[in-house]
Amino acid sequence: MRRIVLLLATLCLLIFSAETAAAQGKKILYVPIDNRPCNLYQVAQAAQMLGYEVLTPPDEILGGPKFRGDPEKLWDWVNATAPQADYAVLSTDSLIYGSLVASRMHDLDNATIMERAERFKTFREKFPYVTTCAIGTIMRTPRTGSHASAEPEYYYEYGAKIFQYTALVDKQEMGLLTSSDAQKLKKLEADIPREYLDDWFKRRAKNSDANEYLIRLTREGAFDFFLLGCDDSAQFSQTHRESRHLTELAADMGKTVVQVTSGADELGMLMVARAINTDMHFRPFVSVKYNDGTGAKTFPSYGNEPIGVSIDDAIIAVGGLKIPAHERADLVVVVNTRRNGKTFESANAKRNTGKPRSDLRTFIEPVEKFVAAGYPVGVADITFSNGSDNALMKRMQRDDLLYKIRSYSGWNTATNTTGFLIGAGVLTKHMTDREVAELLTTRYLDEWAYQANIRQEIVSEVYALGDKPLGIDSKNLPRIEQLLNEKMRAFAEKNLHLPNGWHFAAFNVTLPWQRTFECDPRFEFTN
Repeated sequence: MRRIVLLLATLCLLIFSAETAAAQGKKILYVPIDNRPCNLYQVAQAAQMLGYEVLTPPDEILGGPKFRGDPEKLWDWVNATAPQADYAVLSTDSLIYGSLVASRMHDLDNATIMERAERFKTFREKFPYVTTCAIGTIMRTPRTGSHASAEPEYYYEYGAKIFQYTALVDKQEMGLLTSSDAQKLKKLEADIPREYLDDWFKRRAKNSDANEYLIRLTREGAFDFFLLGCDDSAQFSQTHRESRHLTELAADMGKTVVQVTSGADELGMLMVARAINTDMHFRPFVSVKYNDGTGAKTFPSYGNEPIGVSIDDAIIAVGGLKIPAHERADLVVVVNTRRNGKTFESANAKRNTGKPRSDLRTFIEPVEKFVAAGYPVGVADITFSNGSDNALMKRMQRDDLLYKIRSYSGWNTATNTTGFLIGAGVLTKHMTDREVAELLTTRYLDEWAYQANIRQEIVSEVYALGDKPLGIDSKNLPRIEQLLNEKMRAFAEKNLHLPNGWHFAAFNVTLPWQRTFECDPRFEFTN
């Protein structure tokens, strides 16, 4: 018996060593939608842990806090770098418009847009040996405007009405418009200045035409896989309307070649994970367990489809297979939802109190059961948008589960959460416990410590300095980041009890876009 155990242990070690050796020297060319940590550093970090070299453009030509990226320079870099690459993950938003934000606010003419889109065909012809996946987005339809420089200026005043108008047009096209809706639609059309609607729809039409062309290029073989995400959307909206048409256009190819799904910031992680799975000849088995109640039918905020559809799509996108048997899964995704299917904002202190709820018990019990059985568990925390469920995190901390699961995510939109979780989660099968703990710690610092708790304190401090959360003045940034580091370190020392005697050797948190919306926690472990 002992010989059999030793033999199995040796075999597992050889398999792991072979997987790692296969990655040595392999290079993934990656153009993200912008240079935010969730799209760039955190994606590259996971791949690098497995021995892959991730080739990314210089920061100054990617979309950033004060610039939209430079498509011409990005294309020059891509063509110069591609001869080194084995795989490529290319953002169509960056290479056509400059970045995700630029795709919403550009003034490019049709000829320029289509000429840049044509370059993806040329890329395939020049580098046919590079396995290429593309990520793109359908323009978002925010419910309201904001002072953030992410929409045209008029959207701040008329955004809510534009959203309502497009939702009703979407319903009308689907044959769901009521007589009351028809009256609202007529009034909204009269209330919104025609020039604003014309500008907004004209830009959207250009982007939609480009996405149609990219789908046709996929049919011709330009991409091995094309993942097109619906940026912030809703059940009825212009984003949903365009996605319906694009889904019909791509239907003949199937979801294993092209997908139109909900989401944006998770797309890079999914496609880099797909490249790695392809390289390793690994098809991950993924099982999914929803909390009691609405479960897979939950229609989360910022999404235009039930979360169950988004999760199934993400599993296919990563190159995986959804299975019903948890005991055979390479990743067991357990989804934290409320019984009634409602989702809220983590910053809502009256709701995200940390107090136990009845629906939390029905969620945590399967997690504990799966962990005890030795299953690789990933916790998708989508009860709240833009941060963790404090009640869940306190329970996981109390029951010593934080570092016994393999993957966690609870940031931004529900599909950002589930997509990133699945992309990174299936890769943890090939990682050491230390590497898994590092990925978990990043998520806990970002989503639990910062987004669900400390962020609002930092926002208050920003206002106290007479500044704005979405554009912190450079003179105030050092003070804000000093306070941020003090609070984050205190939270980590109190709540994150690192396993195996590890400690933080280095710890630094920044606000990379000089705003409070996201942070970038960096650290090192030591014994």
